[in-house]
Amino acid sequence: MATKGIKKIAMNTGGGDAPGLNAVIRAATIAAADRGWECVGIRDGYNGLMTPSDYPEGGLIPLTPARVRGITHLGGTILGTTNKGNPLKYPTKGKDGKMYEKDRSDELIRAFKREKIDALVAVGGDGSLTIANVLSQKGIRVVGVPKTIDNDLEKTVITFGFDTAVSFATMCIDRLHSTAEAHQRVMVVEVMGRYAGWIALNSGISGTADAILIPEIPYDIRSVARKVEERFTGGRKFAIVVVAEGAKPKGGSVSVVSKELGRAERLGGAGERVAEEIQNATGRETRCVVLGHLLRGGSPTTFDRLISLRFGAAAIRALDEGKSGIMVALDPPTVRYVPLGQATRRMKTVQLDCDTMCTARDLGICFGD
Repeated sequence: MATKGIKKIAMNTGGGDAPGLNAVIRAATIAAADRGWECVGIRDGYNGLMTPSDYPEGGLIPLTPARVRGITHLGGTILGTTNKGNPLKYPTKGKDGKMYEKDRSDELIRAFKREKIDALVAVGGDGSLTIANVLSQKGIRVVGVPKTIDNDLEKTVITFGFDTAVSFATMCIDRLHSTAEAHQRVMVVEVMGRYAGWIALNSGISGTADAILIPEIPYDIRSVARKVEERFTGGRKFAIVVVAEGAKPKGGSVSVVSKELGRAERLGGAGERVAEEIQNATGRETRCVVLGHLLRGGSPTTFDRLISLRFGAAAIRALDEGKSGIMVALDPPTVRYVPLGQATRRMKTVQLDCDTMCTARDLGICFGD
């Protein structure tokens, strides 16, 4: 029997893709159908509603149990995603021909009403859930699901996609040990994470890196060079350095590739910068490997599949219970509800006194400080 007040819900995925998105979609779709609700997916974030003419096949995708069959293990998202369609800062051409950012959230709300959508399950990271929070404040019934490989969302122990990214990064670091040793080189591995060092920290420790550079600790390249030299003079003729894309030197800034209207600045180049600095400081042959979007692709791990399914089902339960303006969050052993405003008010960065950091220090890993 349909829950009073809800007949039709929408779901969307925004920002960067992450392994586990399709599992969320499947769980939410089946749970909604079980309650008698119609479920649709919005293509490419909110673009399916905001620019429906761009989609000859329609900006909304009907979601049924049959439509989501067999997608739990698939990477990517069957709805598509984008980091260019922020309705709060939508790139718009002015009368003078120049591009500027326009708040189109009121137009989006009218589109929800036009399509007779009663509630939204918004799956995304801090940017997507910030948008969801604004929509909630403007009267849309919203439940958020925390997605980001960066693991930088507050109020949840972990976000889905993170475990898969760390597992793949660790495997890549493992592979680099043999080639680094064979050529007696320093290998610098750049990983994603933006302004939080979770991926670098977890994969670096698991992959037995010698140095890990994270955004939370501005590094002194002389400290890193000393660690590298200790390896070589101690008889280990190679070294592994893991660098988060948001890492920066003391007194310096992050490496930015580009900044486009309506989207966050794109980071890149941190690994190459560190590799060049290490080679100049030590004279050791140094190479850089950038894992980049490889961390976003592929099938989710067992952990990410399960937490994604739990989050998707919990989002529907939350709507069924009359909740809105909240995010489902992992608080082991349960999934609980937290206000969207609390989940998005600040970034969850690595605490320098956490147990994982203490473990790394005890293992002799250098952080460039």
